[in-house]
Amino acid sequence: MPLVEHLRELRNRLAKGVLAIVVVTIVALYFSQDLLGFITEPVPKCAKDVTSDGGNCAIVSFNSLMAPISVTIQLSLTVGLVASSPVWLYQLWAFIAPGLHKNEKKYTYAFVGAAVPLFAGGAYLAYLILPVSVKVLISFTPSGSANILSLGDVLDFTLRMVLVFGISFELPLILIMLNMTGVLSGKRMVKWWRGVIMGVFVFGAVITPTTDPIGMLALAGPIAVLYFIAVGFSLLNDKRRARKDPDAELDPDEASHLDLTPEPLEHVVEPVTAGRTPLPEQADGGRKQLNGYDDIT
Repeated sequence: MPLVEHLRELRNRLAKGVLAIVVVTIVALYFSQDLLGFITEPVPKCAKDVTSDGGNCAIVSFNSLMAPISVTIQLSLTVGLVASSPVWLYQLWAFIAPGLHKNEKKYTYAFVGAAVPLFAGGAYLAYLILPVSVKVLISFTPSGSANILSLGDVLDFTLRMVLVFGISFELPLILIMLNMTGVLSGKRMVKWWRGVIMGVFVFGAVITPTTDPIGMLALAGPIAVLYFIAVGFSLLNDKRRARKDPDAELDPDEASHLDLTPEPLEHVVEPVTAGRTPLPEQADGGRKQLNGYDDIT
């Protein structure tokens, strides 16, 4: 298609994606109270007759006049983006897919099919450890002080935990994609395993919003397991590639092995008897000499 047609199609695809986000956001606004209760459920809230003192419980509140509506809109918009993702992702894929080759489409389907469950698993794990993380954090409150938490801070903390865990679970998938494209081999990943495990635990300690070791272990442990799964897959893929192409793992400046063994002849060569054909000058049996030698010219 000409450029104008591509731009018109992009406009239509974007309009459909934005419409889906707006519709789901409106539905989320209708259920905003239930969604706020779901977000604040991991927080150990104080009962009616219990006062927050130290780390026993916390009070969830709004700290400004505009906080209730801003937090509600932020939460509804986040739910709208996530819940409508199948629609706007499909619109994006429908715009890109005609320009891809068949094998590129196959790899894209495999990547999306593995990325979505991994991200969902990381997000679910983050929500599971939220109550423990919150209890550990508020336990540092000294006696005589109350924990009054802003609902906006609770929402930001929850979203960061979900995003950090979900994106971190995609790291082994990226390694597998690098191996599928021939950039990274399984043997090299095996050599790096000590440094990778150390880096994963350091990454878990730094990237998690909480300072407790539970969050670090909950993030680093599954990533380490997924890393070894990626290593095993890469080794099997390297063996499969080597069977099809023995020179697949060679560097671009490395020469391949050449088999110089001579092959047997398929047909028997018949011997040819060489006859003596007299020169034109000697056809009559005469012989001419020049300076004592036969003159063949």
